[in-house]
Amino acid sequence: MISTPFDLLTVDELTTELRSIGYVANRGLATSLLISMKLGRPILLEGEVGVGKTELAKSISKLLGRKLIRLQCYEGIDTNQALYEWDYARQMLQIRAMSGNEVSDKSVDDLFGSKFLIERPLLQAIKAGDQCVLLIDEVDRADDEFEAFLLELLSDFQITIPEIGTITAASRPIVILTSNRTRELHDALKRRCLYNWIGFPAQDQEIEIVKSRVPDVSDKLASKVVGTVNKLREMDLEKSPGVAETIDWVQSLQAIGASALNETNAAETLGAVIKGRDDLEYVSGNLAEIVTDASH
Repeated sequence: MISTPFDLLTVDELTTELRSIGYVANRGLATSLLISMKLGRPILLEGEVGVGKTELAKSISKLLGRKLIRLQCYEGIDTNQALYEWDYARQMLQIRAMSGNEVSDKSVDDLFGSKFLIERPLLQAIKAGDQCVLLIDEVDRADDEFEAFLLELLSDFQITIPEIGTITAASRPIVILTSNRTRELHDALKRRCLYNWIGFPAQDQEIEIVKSRVPDVSDKLASKVVGTVNKLREMDLEKSPGVAETIDWVQSLQAIGASALNETNAAETLGAVIKGRDDLEYVSGNLAEIVTDASH
């Protein structure tokens, strides 16, 4: 856990601390993250699926000893799922309990008090402030209306509940947004965030990532798998394998007792790294060449 205050933390120190818990970040990413932490600005991470965007939020949460609050975005998500909603079942029970008793304005107001409020991730983060890391995951899957709703939250970190009033964060959480670029996000959202693109890592860095996540892997196996995955990324696949798939492949090979990667065990474990029927058929037909080329 980081004990150094943000104001005194350096990029090298943050990089080292992240590496100590298994997250290998390049200097550009570590710099953007440190600036975000020091300035209290959200950071938007874009990149291919499986390159470590979500994992960075989890790692920062672990490193700082803060609660991770995750909002998973999806098509059709609205403020009720993201912010709050009323516990209608409990309210109905309360109304029944009030039947036959004298009903006052206060008892009616109590029906819309905090006792009956179900807090969703964004409200939880506002209340938790700097005791949490807020992850707004795959924001590109949400629609334009929800993206617009996020603008006020990211600017002022406050929300208004008509029945209760305005709730403002006493301190700002660390906020990380991720996007797989299934659609282009609006400039207004981007202006409120720092930005970093996370691409596929260089081969040496990916080997380091694999060894940090699978400590008992041999140098030979890690190098061969990473080299083969890089060959797969050069192919015209519907979904190029990410770092997560590289790690899965290494673990799958270890699970069947393989100490090296060859055409036979590559075919047996290909489902760990290729996630589509057409891609699977395409790669399977060229597997001997791919595995051989990765050795050079």
